[in-house]
Amino acid sequence: MRGISLVFNIYVANKVGSETIGIFSLIMSVYSFAITVATSGIGIACTCIVSEEFEKKNYINGIKAVRTCMFFALLLGIVASILIIIFAPCVTHFLLNDSVSPMPIYAISLGLPFISISSVIGGYFSSVAKSYKSAISQTLEVSVKIIVTIILLQFSISKEIEAICISLILADVFSELFSFSLNIIFYLIDRKKYINKRNLPIQMKKRIFKIAFPISITSCIRSGLSSLKQFLIPLRLSMSGMTYQMAVSGYGLISGMVMPVLLFANVFIASFSGLLVPEFSRLLAGKNTNRMKYICNTIFKSTFIFSIAMSSIFLFYGNELSILIYQNLEAGKWLKILAPLVFFMYIDNVIDNILKGINEQVSVMLCNIIDLVVTITIIFFVVPHLGMTGYILSIFVSELLNFTISSIQLRKRITFSINVKNICIKPIIACILAYGITMFFNFSFLPFLWNVVFKLAFFIGVYALIIFLFNIKGADRYYRQFHN
Repeated sequence: MRGISLVFNIYVANKVGSETIGIFSLIMSVYSFAITVATSGIGIACTCIVSEEFEKKNYINGIKAVRTCMFFALLLGIVASILIIIFAPCVTHFLLNDSVSPMPIYAISLGLPFISISSVIGGYFSSVAKSYKSAISQTLEVSVKIIVTIILLQFSISKEIEAICISLILADVFSELFSFSLNIIFYLIDRKKYINKRNLPIQMKKRIFKIAFPISITSCIRSGLSSLKQFLIPLRLSMSGMTYQMAVSGYGLISGMVMPVLLFANVFIASFSGLLVPEFSRLLAGKNTNRMKYICNTIFKSTFIFSIAMSSIFLFYGNELSILIYQNLEAGKWLKILAPLVFFMYIDNVIDNILKGINEQVSVMLCNIIDLVVTITIIFFVVPHLGMTGYILSIFVSELLNFTISSIQLRKRITFSINVKNICIKPIIACILAYGITMFFNFSFLPFLWNVVFKLAFFIGVYALIIFLFNIKGADRYYRQFHN
């Protein structure tokens, strides 16, 4: 479904253009901030508490925690909607340079209560090892979003940017409403075996606030800074000599076209990294430190090997991918430049979820806040002088700083070890050898699409073979320690 979403987003980007994608991306940064306010750590609190209670066989307390989290989520969703409506005119005037009216921002408010409650239900399903139910609702949500978007764009594509943005947002709201309805049905069916009508003990409510409140505060600060960063980028780019339209177009090219392609393969990481939150919550509750070390070592070995391969693909084949996806070379340049960051972004995703599972959610948020403050400083002072080069510099600093701080935080809590030679140096050598071998084979007799597909498939196959021949190991001794 992530693949389908990427293809569909490419279709939309090619249809509406980079300037519209830039404006829409800015509006979505407001949406992202509103979702942060609406969820405010309640979903993570639900995941952690339910995981701990179910591990201790306290099923009734776990269900009661879900019910209370849903109530708080509804209140937060309503508050977020009201705030969006109040501040919409200011956002469009001061941050969007009056490129659109407040109407697209107003449309955002419609789906926030549904999103906030769905986050709690999703946290519940993750904690009870029934993520397939969330996967079903997300799959159908994407399907509904695509269908509604296509229908609405038929009426708005020939109109102004504002009408297109409203259509895209309404499609998202409608799909969220559909997903919410499905999640509620799944949850009501699942909770029947645990349901109890007694009141939730006050100490449980305190536990929810203890987890959710600091996450809420730090999340709002982080998301607010993130939105400010997104709005600053075109404003400061326009001070480097570009027009505002050119700046928005450049921003849209990177954030709305290049980054989704770079992050696409992260779906293979995210498919299990999200499940690390309840898994490490259970291990923390059981004080099973050896198992934590073993899982860390095993996951990092796989993630390093995979991430290095993906970075190499974008570095070696960025131009071909750009022509294949966007029918031009404009994105290819940036795909190749940003390719090294793919490794750090993918690994950081795993680290963040492990930290959340061991109750370091606030530390993760503080790391993100430090990262954003540094990045905003670069955007504010450097981008007006360096233009797009300064913008790219800010992305590099952001990802590397975030990765470094997160890694240090994790090492302080879990003393696992990494064999750099086996899981880093050897995969890099394997990528170089795989690319060199692939260069000997000529697929030019094939149509361009199949030419690129065969190149990538051959590269991945050779890379996997070399990794196998290198016989990369890393977790064996932890496996033996765990079982001993």
